[in-house]
Amino acid sequence: MTPILHVRTDVLDIAYVEAGPATGPAVVLLHGYPYDIHSYVDVAPRLAALGYRVVVPYLRGHGPTRFLEDSTPRSGQQAALGADVLGLIDALELPEAVLAGYDWGGRAACVVAALRPERVTGLVSVNGYLIQDVTASARPISPELEAGFWYFYYFLTERGRAGLTANRREIAEVIWRRNSPAWDFDQATLDRVAAAFDNDDYVDVVLHSYRHRLGQAPGAPEYEALERELARMPTISVPSVTLAGLADGNFPAAEGLPDVGRFTGPRLHRRVPEAGHNLPQEAPDAFVQAVLDVTRLATGRDQVLDAS
Repeated sequence: MTPILHVRTDVLDIAYVEAGPATGPAVVLLHGYPYDIHSYVDVAPRLAALGYRVVVPYLRGHGPTRFLEDSTPRSGQQAALGADVLGLIDALELPEAVLAGYDWGGRAACVVAALRPERVTGLVSVNGYLIQDVTASARPISPELEAGFWYFYYFLTERGRAGLTANRREIAEVIWRRNSPAWDFDQATLDRVAAAFDNDDYVDVVLHSYRHRLGQAPGAPEYEALERELARMPTISVPSVTLAGLADGNFPAAEGLPDVGRFTGPRLHRRVPEAGHNLPQEAPDAFVQAVLDVTRLATGRDQVLDAS
């Protein structure tokens, strides 16, 4: 995942890696929390070899990505993440791209696919439709699932701020083990990713993300219009492939029916055996195939070679 390149938007200096031919169909691979670009360490080179122009950015608050101004709110809300993706593809002069991601990255991809479909060739989203219904944030879920989201509530407190500041790597490890109980990662893998948390904005962005989604913090004023659009829970009309890991400890792998009405364009849904929440790293074959298949849905023809 080198070399690290940089591009400026109106808000960020975004650090990213790029692979594949500059003239190939563009695909932007978006990581989640608490992870980084290494979720795509196996996916990115394979897609590049198949002819895609692959772009893998560090999200705001992660790795070498930096805010341009000290006065910019360190927002982690969904509209901010989506706006960053739009800013990235604008800065790279990509008229359109496949957007593929999971967790925070999948949410950002869903935001752009819903609100700016003319910029999205196709969508690959782990766990389906990820736009948050902030107005429903007070609605409880099952106690077993609530237990897995302990950090949502921890991050609402100043004790949580102190804990995340002091224990970034350790908190990530606890979340990883719950998210992906079948993933046998080693400490070197965790250390490599944890380096991305050594960012001055990391704590503020993460805390705001969870506080906003639970209705406990206001959004940044510059994203108010986008959040109003998202509050209507817009449908996604672009060709989509949704994935669900059968070994995801916090997000049970559904058949894709609960959010079927949120996708109005062509859609494939697959459940992936032995894959947890960090699906592109745990099941790279399935993720690569999803990108190929959404390309076929979008173009109606084989634009690149089969993953096999």
